[in-house]
Amino acid sequence: MSTRTAVIGVLALQGDVREHLIALAEADAQARPVRRPEELAEVDAVVIPGGESTTMSNLALSFGLMEPLRERVAKGMPVYGSCAGMIMLADVILDGRDDQQSVGGIDMTVRRNAFGRQNESFESAIDVKGFDSAVHGVFIRAPWVESVGAEVEVLAELPAADGAQSRIVAVRQGNLLATSFHPELTGDHRVHELFVRIVEEALADQG
Repeated sequence: MSTRTAVIGVLALQGDVREHLIALAEADAQARPVRRPEELAEVDAVVIPGGESTTMSNLALSFGLMEPLRERVAKGMPVYGSCAGMIMLADVILDGRDDQQSVGGIDMTVRRNAFGRQNESFESAIDVKGFDSAVHGVFIRAPWVESVGAEVEVLAELPAADGAQSRIVAVRQGNLLATSFHPELTGDHRVHELFVRIVEEALADQG
């Protein structure tokens, strides 16, 4: 393991930035907001928070962050995306705007606003692979994952109450982690602790 504390940036263009900064600090990471390419260059990893994915995409382009993010992801930088962040990490987006862009990196197809609009938000217990008890999942205009490639590990699914197909709500591919739900809003920091471990392992592999 790395002997230094991981420095993790939270993309601070829009969304629930403060909550992720707090959760990362509680998970023993050094956390800081990232708004500019030069700030991105100073961190070991990034969290892309929930918010509005089209707005976040447009702001990332305006602030000159989209291409640096793509380049860092291609080089193996760990990234965790929650809700809108999951959409930003998807290689394919369904029901997005025609001009919507993503960072990409996870071989998955994500449907935007799949669980409904703001007034259809809900909460549910989620069994996450590797956790000894359920996570309290908060779903706000949340996406779901329609399909994944062979290298993507499914970490959690939400069973359908009416017997329909269960929906994938948490995935991992290498150093990339994504959830449909918002663990930063619950006080349960296990997802953030998992991400910090991913970052520490990546730092250790770098020597």
